[in-house]
Amino acid sequence: MAFLGQSMQKDQFPSAEIKDSLIAPGLAIEGKIEGTGHVRIAGRFKGEVSVKGDLTIEQGAHISGEIRAENIVVRGEVEGNIYATSLVELSEFGVLSGDLKASSLTVASGSRMRGKVEFGWNEGEAQKVVPIESAAFGI
Repeated sequence: MAFLGQSMQKDQFPSAEIKDSLIAPGLAIEGKIEGTGHVRIAGRFKGEVSVKGDLTIEQGAHISGEIRAENIVVRGEVEGNIYATSLVELSEFGVLSGDLKASSLTVASGSRMRGKVEFGWNEGEAQKVVPIESAAFGI
């Protein structure tokens, strides 16, 4: 511990590690979540989520709004679009009503989704893809 007039060495502080944040069951929040870290939602959230980290929507949870994160696990219900820089996992209880865009996608039997899906493409590669209808008719 440093006293007045003394400086603290930087190794005296514990290393900054990524912490989990939780919206607990029974809580309903409206607003915006953004920042760095891992977020678990077990309650209800309405608004935008944008985190540099992982997002887990627990079974029984409900999110209404756009979601952006590195990895997203959906065990609850999402109404809105999902954008993941890495992986989206729809568990057997996961429900998505909205579009999904991710580098990788895992879908468990029993999950449900209504929307457009894009995965496995780099941004540049996705623009070069010719729709099947166009390729079939030489358009």
